[in-house]
Amino acid sequence: MTQRPTVETDTDKLRRRNRELSILNTIAEALSREVDLDQSLRTALAQVAELFGLHTGWVFLLHDETNDSYLAAVQDLPPALADDPDSMEDGCTCLESYRRGGLDNRDRVHVITCSRLQGLIAGTDGLRYHASIPLYAQNKKLGVLNVASAETHWWELSADDLRLLHTVGDLLSIAIERTRLFAKSTRLGAVQERNRLAREIHDTLAQGLTAIALKLETTDALLDAGTDLERIQQTVKQALNLTRANLEEARRSVLDLRAAPLEGRNLVEALTILTQDCEKKTGLAIRFKATGGNRPLSIRLETGLYRVAQEALNNVIQHAQAQTAAVELITTPDQVRLIIEDDGQGFEPVEVPPDRYGLVGLNERTRLLGGTLRLESSPGTGTRVEVTVPAR
Repeated sequence: MTQRPTVETDTDKLRRRNRELSILNTIAEALSREVDLDQSLRTALAQVAELFGLHTGWVFLLHDETNDSYLAAVQDLPPALADDPDSMEDGCTCLESYRRGGLDNRDRVHVITCSRLQGLIAGTDGLRYHASIPLYAQNKKLGVLNVASAETHWWELSADDLRLLHTVGDLLSIAIERTRLFAKSTRLGAVQERNRLAREIHDTLAQGLTAIALKLETTDALLDAGTDLERIQQTVKQALNLTRANLEEARRSVLDLRAAPLEGRNLVEALTILTQDCEKKTGLAIRFKATGGNRPLSIRLETGLYRVAQEALNNVIQHAQAQTAAVELITTPDQVRLIIEDDGQGFEPVEVPPDRYGLVGLNERTRLLGGTLRLESSPGTGTRVEVTVPAR
């Protein structure tokens, strides 16, 4: 796409430079206030859309560890994309070009036809083109910033405006790397805190076990002394009560501090193993699908959603008498949806007995994650559980 030639006076150049500096200053100030990656990306998209008069935008990032791409942030996606998360899941022209280094030339105007919108007619808001800005931290690929608008709008943006978008990309790259480093330091602090708590728990359990040992030694001494049976029984009961209390404390501490199935795995990997294990142990055919699964989630969110899936599948196995089940995880920049369905005997939700603690647990876990639970079932039609939680 070529730019229409114009004659620029010194006054025009000065105004343009002042405008560029104002835009960069506004975006830099907004990004400097953020230490959360999601918020940094949303801030950058909102500022770019407002300052350049663009309609929409989105950011694809490469996972810091696996290098897989994922949709990290969006700004006013058209309905054709917003209502179909799968449409933003697969690779596209700009990502493929970026991985090959085809977006690196700043003197080239990277306004291209969007391969995601090209084959669509309805629900695109007239969008067909976007500018693709590569994001780098030194030589490390971070992702791509895409900003889209109607075809005629790109004629109004000069080559300098498009190069200015590259500078905005540099600011965003700095913010991304800074927030990732901050997150790493936070995780390191969390590991250190967990180790500290583990030592405290160890000390607590050690004291409890010492008390139990003393009780048992007392019992042994009472037996040797021929003490009456009632007193010996009382000491044994005290030792049993201490044992149960310490065992419960150990279980609670382990659940709070460590989610073993997620150690060294992300949520998609853990759910894959969970569904496969359930199939092997029960013969229940389970289909698992993940959309947007490369997007990183907090440890708290991943652990909570894993426990929800685990509890829901346990309910299917114990009560549904189902032949097949399906687990689907849909992750977008704004929310995460976990859906568990089965073709079992179903039930009437309003007639669930109060001793069905599995459903109570699902509700409680969802509430703690700040989300909502939707339960659909009726006799003979199977059951569908849908949990929706904020991604941030």
